Amino acid sequence: MKKLLIETFGCQMNVADSEVIASILSSEYSVTADAREADVWMLNTCSIRDNAEQRIRKHLKEIAAYKQRKPSLLVGLLGCMAERIKDQLLKEEEVLDFIAGPDAYRTLPDLLKRAAEGETAYNVTLSETETYENIIPLRYAANGVSAFISIMRGCNNFCSYCVVPYTRGRERSRSPQTILAEAQQLLKDGYKEVTLLGQNVNSYLWQADGKTTTFAQLMEQVALLSPQLRVRFATSHPKDISDELLQVIARYPNVCHYIHLPVQAGSNEMLKRMNRVYTREKYLERVQKIKELIPDCAISTDIIAGFCGETEENHQETLSLMREVGFSYAYMFKYSWRDNTFAARHFTDDIPDEVKSRRLEEIIALQGELSLKSNQEDVGKTFEVLIEGTSKRSTNDLFGRNSQNKVIVFPCSTHTRGEYVRVKVKSCTAATLIGELVEEN
Repeated sequence: MKKLLIETFGCQMNVADSEVIASILSSEYSVTADAREADVWMLNTCSIRDNAEQRIRKHLKEIAAYKQRKPSLLVGLLGCMAERIKDQLLKEEEVLDFIAGPDAYRTLPDLLKRAAEGETAYNVTLSETETYENIIPLRYAANGVSAFISIMRGCNNFCSYCVVPYTRGRERSRSPQTILAEAQQLLKDGYKEVTLLGQNVNSYLWQADGKTTTFAQLMEQVALLSPQLRVRFATSHPKDISDELLQVIARYPNVCHYIHLPVQAGSNEMLKRMNRVYTREKYLERVQKIKELIPDCAISTDIIAGFCGETEENHQETLSLMREVGFSYAYMFKYSWRDNTFAARHFTDDIPDEVKSRRLEEIIALQGELSLKSNQEDVGKTFEVLIEGTSKRSTNDLFGRNSQNKVIVFPCSTHTRGEYVRVKVKSCTAATLIGELVEEN
């Protein structure tokens, strides 16, 4: 059987997509992590930020040098970057033999056949219906404990800085029956945790035969499959996170007490310019409701520094919101100009890079303080931890995550990956909780 190497860049959605790609090609290719074995080398790409694309461009040059020594190697670029700049890639990256957008993975067998015959093959057609719901992902890189389930694709939000609606198309949801069947199979295969994925999972909606399933209802259905199956989800849009969903999270112990709630900015002026369709006040109201209904819930976020027109006062409002919420973790970035977005067409990228960098450094420094404070508050507490494996720093230590998605490291020789254990936190860093096993009587 031929060998397939898939390198995945970017978000969890891309990881899930790579598993779908591996499944589609599984009749002809087995997955390898060794470039020396590969007959086909695929890059599943992200286009959200320019530096991600530049890293991939640099990597393609490295692959081109490798391909000179192995001319039979077929090289393909997949995903959002393929969708966004297909023509540019075909012109500038001679190493590429084929290109496929996020909705074209079913055509990969044909694209590979054409590429093997010497044709530069591509398909970046977006679909209004494709969800890959009848394809069982090949979880070739999974840890056997946690798995992703894509429940919807695309996005309808059109945040002014974002390319996702243009590279992944409009929102469409999978049927709950196929999602539940996939979760049930994962349970049968020994998995202990699933993460329901979508660009905006809160807007999941399935309507058929006169029945409607909302995201909150879907979460409840997955949670009811087994109390031994942890359920997570990503990513939430603040405008759609409902009281109904929060009540489901609070009601079921196996629904994790962790919500990723991207705010992006702390000033109403910037939020409006970003087309986030909520205000600072509305965001804080949702945070307050989370803390009211789920007191031990951890909240993480995304923050953009230096968006078009951002003033120093706007930046300070972001810092003040961070302090008010007390995020446990944050993904923090400088604004990256993306062509074809609303911001590219209507705004000027007018914040100097040195100002963006300084503001980002201040955001990162503050979040470091907040993360440390959040972790310090957990010292002395005991958590149920799902073991994911052995610590990279010491083979004598195991690591796993608690319901709040915090990594806990602890010494142990009597338990193994996939088990639930109780761990008492003894100390911490800003990134990690350090504990000891609490043996059951």
